Amino acid sequence: MFQPWGLALLLGLLIISSAQATPSGQAVLNIGPEVFNKVFFQELINQDAVQVLKDLPLYEAMRNTNSIPLIGGLIRSFLKQIIWLKVTEANIPQLAFTLSKEGHLQIRIPLDMVAGLNTILTKKLVQLHMEIDVITEVHTKTDYEGNSYLVLGKCTNSPNNLRISLLQKLSFGVSFLANKVIDCLMPTLPSLVKKEVCPVIENAFKNMTSKIYTWSTLPVPIGSNFLSFEVLSSSNVDSIFELDLNAKLQNSSGNVIKVFSDTSSLTMPKSDVSGFSFIVRQDVVNAIIGNMLPVEELTVLLDSVLPELARELKSVLDKVNTKASVQLEPTQIVKIFTQEPPDITLKPGSATVAQMIVFEVFATNHATRPLFTLGIEATSEGQFYTEGNRLFFNLKGISSERIHLMNSGTGLFSPELMGKVISEILFAVLLPNQNGLLRNGIPLSIFKNFGYTETKVIPIEGALSITSS
Repeated sequence: MFQPWGLALLLGLLIISSAQATPSGQAVLNIGPEVFNKVFFQELINQDAVQVLKDLPLYEAMRNTNSIPLIGGLIRSFLKQIIWLKVTEANIPQLAFTLSKEGHLQIRIPLDMVAGLNTILTKKLVQLHMEIDVITEVHTKTDYEGNSYLVLGKCTNSPNNLRISLLQKLSFGVSFLANKVIDCLMPTLPSLVKKEVCPVIENAFKNMTSKIYTWSTLPVPIGSNFLSFEVLSSSNVDSIFELDLNAKLQNSSGNVIKVFSDTSSLTMPKSDVSGFSFIVRQDVVNAIIGNMLPVEELTVLLDSVLPELARELKSVLDKVNTKASVQLEPTQIVKIFTQEPPDITLKPGSATVAQMIVFEVFATNHATRPLFTLGIEATSEGQFYTEGNRLFFNLKGISSERIHLMNSGTGLFSPELMGKVISEILFAVLLPNQNGLLRNGIPLSIFKNFGYTETKVIPIEGALSITSS
């Protein structure tokens, strides 16, 4: 599933387009300029880009260039006045991302440097402020197998993106020499940057795309299993990369245990993020929570553990099922079965959890058959929240919406009047157990890799949205 190539496109099959594509997978990852800037800048640091700027051979390049605006013996005389010329300070301010007229993503990388010039005319260090922007575009290429990947276009610059100036006032002679150095550097610096810096930028871009692709497809531990993603395609909407992801649930051996259908589409909110947003379809959210809340059976000695609820249950049964009430003894047992994983419905700002529950009451702890069996359609309010780089889900409250008599050894009766006490028993027994199973949450390491220690989560129509804070 994971592509081995280091030139892998910025996350899958990228199609540069100004129109938002309709996602066909179960999740969408939007990467905004802020994330792109963080990761790309870090890769530039990893490639020692600042040190490369400091090591630019300014004097050698100026000496070897054919465009020095001096002639004859003046060249040698001019160069003899320079003892030392070197970049002393270098900085790469924030990158800028825009769309070109052709619809390609254009990256502007500003380089800010201070060069020290030592001359025999003065003991004072002459400082030159040099600013130059490297501009490159992201292009999509397709190999013979039909796989698309990202490459950078050639580094370019223009006279409008090059500025060299003096940082202090100088005497006439020194100022004249410094201005001649500036005249020499104006045509020299762009070619020097292209030769020395552009390869560093290209390597940083390759490493960045490879890392982001890997981060986006890393398996996420969900209980004892893993949720993994693969990139189906991606598109460029303005300056945001939108990745269309396909989800699979796998066991610890790597075997797929659930494949999600592509029959329902993912409704996308308006994409307007500078950091990131991760939209996960409702059926994937259900699979995640269902994997953390497996079908289970809970048994409780009601009179010993919850005596007040035991008395309330008997009081209600006195009214609706006297035959069952008189048989209850102090060792009475209540068994609660969840028949299937909960079903979560996501709406803007809310999550509703529906569960099908079997509720059995046994007269004693030795009874082999229940007095009666009820089928309960229960609902809860679900709450998603994040702490650090983990996503948590919590069930708040539970109510028995519908109660059906499935089986009775004490004759037919109407169980609707038992709704209140049943809800209280479920709240006291089932809810703490389920919230306990959910307490470890789900790691969101991809967003930590993006440079974020906090995220926020909100349900939207048919999906869950996780975004940068």
